[in-house]
Amino acid sequence: MTVRQQLPGRASKRLVRPDDHLGDGRPHVPAPRRPEPAAAGPAEPGRSATPRVSVVVPARNEARNLELVLPALAAQPSVSEVVVVDGGSVDGTLDTAARVMPGATLVTQTRRGKGNALACGFAAVTGDVIVMFDADGSADPGEIPAFVAALVAGADVAKGSRFARGGGSDDITALRRYGNAGLNAVANGLFGTAYSDLCYGYNAFWTDVVPTLDLPPTATPDRGGPIAWGDGFEIETILTCRVAAAGLRVTEVASVERARMHGETNLRTFADGARVLRTLAAERRRAHGLGAGCRGTEGGRKILRDG
Repeated sequence: MTVRQQLPGRASKRLVRPDDHLGDGRPHVPAPRRPEPAAAGPAEPGRSATPRVSVVVPARNEARNLELVLPALAAQPSVSEVVVVDGGSVDGTLDTAARVMPGATLVTQTRRGKGNALACGFAAVTGDVIVMFDADGSADPGEIPAFVAALVAGADVAKGSRFARGGGSDDITALRRYGNAGLNAVANGLFGTAYSDLCYGYNAFWTDVVPTLDLPPTATPDRGGPIAWGDGFEIETILTCRVAAAGLRVTEVASVERARMHGETNLRTFADGARVLRTLAAERRRAHGLGAGCRGTEGGRKILRDG
């Protein structure tokens, strides 16, 4: 179920539901909106120098946090649209979102897991740029302009990093820090990249990048059992690997991760770490099967540091 609430003072727009599909059963994903090239500015042809920014917020039992997170997003002049994706919450998450931000787009994900939630959110956006934003209060909305600036400057993807100069974390434990460093080293070795932070979910990219990510179709029903591959917390790793395999231009943006405001994390350190490691191996095989260039700067890919 998807509910679209009109943004104040804006014309109503049709929401493409995650379960919409074409006649042959394939999920319908709207073609990326390609604005006319800006008259000036560094944006690539077909991309706006002043893009509309859509923020996708996956949420599961995050009602208390959304009371604070959504007003903070609404206060950002650069944000044009907020899409809240509910993952079967029992605490009134969607009701809270509708009350706190009447102009938000509200989506119920089609299966379980953060990956599916994000895919459903990506299918619902209408903006030129997508920002992935956690609902727990750990991300700073004030950093969104830096991500957008990196994209307008020429990046396809702006990847948040807690370990780039100027970044940091008030939340990561020593165990998770060491685990992330190990997984990061494996990813860089497999894909020839120079990422400083593999397992961080604060990222932004142009909407026209979504087809390249080749995420699992949202229309496929949940058949129970373990969370389907690509639907879980491995989603950030999948996105990172597929961006690298596609040779897209990436700019790292320093980000400070704050502590969760309320509630308990849905992360499971060892289980999710093992899943990420399996994901890296699977994505390397996938890239090899596609014949993707995954070494050095093949395909024009560059890993840059913002600032």
